[in-house]
Amino acid sequence: MSTRPGGIVPAPIAELPWKLILTLFCLAGFGGVVLYSAAGGHLMPWAAPHLVRFTVALGLAIVISRFSPDFWKRMTFPIYGAVLGMLLLVELLGQIGGGSQRWLNLGVITLQPSELMKPTIVLAVALFFDRLPPSKLYTFDAIWPPLVLMGLPSALVLLQPDLGTTITIVAGGVTVAFMAGLPMRLFVGAGAAIAVIAPLAFFFVLHDYQRGRVTTFLDPSADPLGAGYHISQSKIAIGSGGLWGKGFLNGTQSHLNYLPEGHTDFVFATMSEEWGLMGGIAILIGFALLFRWGFAVALRANTRYGKLVAAGLTTTIFFYVAINLMMVMGLAPVVGIPLPFLSHGGSSMLTIMICIGLIMSVDRKPGRGGGAFA
Repeated sequence: MSTRPGGIVPAPIAELPWKLILTLFCLAGFGGVVLYSAAGGHLMPWAAPHLVRFTVALGLAIVISRFSPDFWKRMTFPIYGAVLGMLLLVELLGQIGGGSQRWLNLGVITLQPSELMKPTIVLAVALFFDRLPPSKLYTFDAIWPPLVLMGLPSALVLLQPDLGTTITIVAGGVTVAFMAGLPMRLFVGAGAAIAVIAPLAFFFVLHDYQRGRVTTFLDPSADPLGAGYHISQSKIAIGSGGLWGKGFLNGTQSHLNYLPEGHTDFVFATMSEEWGLMGGIAILIGFALLFRWGFAVALRANTRYGKLVAAGLTTTIFFYVAINLMMVMGLAPVVGIPLPFLSHGGSSMLTIMICIGLIMSVDRKPGRGGGAFA
């Protein structure tokens, strides 16, 4: 095994982005502390599995990074087909939980295929634009294939139903298309069309509980003990933490079970109550370092595919963070998006670390020759 010149550390280990890995350990470790407190000072049932999952997922990310971007280019459409097939199996054989049919029981693990589609759609749309001749970028041939790539999984995920994941899948694909250089007028036109269609979708497409989430978002005080309970209690928890928080293990909203899902979707509220604004700022700094690294990898990449993949996957992680934080603060409807590295959950941890591993792959072999987003 080769080593760096003048060093004793094997090259594959020395080449790892250790500053990033340290940042991820800090985020996941802090998440373990918050989950330990949410369980009343016990490692089970959330903190210990959370840390084990992170360690295993980090190992998976490192393994993924050892494969070159060219390998992932060859595997993109087979992976896309496999994940699409799993989404179809969810409709036929999936387990129901929380009113939705989203999970596949594989014996060893229970998997949520819609989570795997989030990085997969970025790879698929990036590969399409990598192969698209520049002369066709402003033609209809540059529009309909990405729409099909995004539309098929989005339709299957909507059937589960899971609006939040559908939005994330579409957002990941649209972000790659935007970075690939599609004309701005297409995005402006799509935004205008959504503005027209949204009211119709609200009344004729959304399920009753989804319409309830939107109306609750607009006025959570209208039903504070019913539909608006989650948001109301989340705001109370965040506000009561103040600047420095109530202190470790001293939270009341989560410990007295006033805060629903305080270990998953609303883990940021659980953290804010005990660690206050300073804890929130520390988490935001950690995520900012992660995003800075991801976009830096995209800028360093010398191939169009590498740039699109790194930027698209970084943006996908950003959507996780932004949607979750907006949700728990009442700035967006509740859509069931977890907070990376802090929320308890195996599928979301796996998805995020797959994204990290693929970006590390681009970083390890940025490629040769020219390349740009557009």
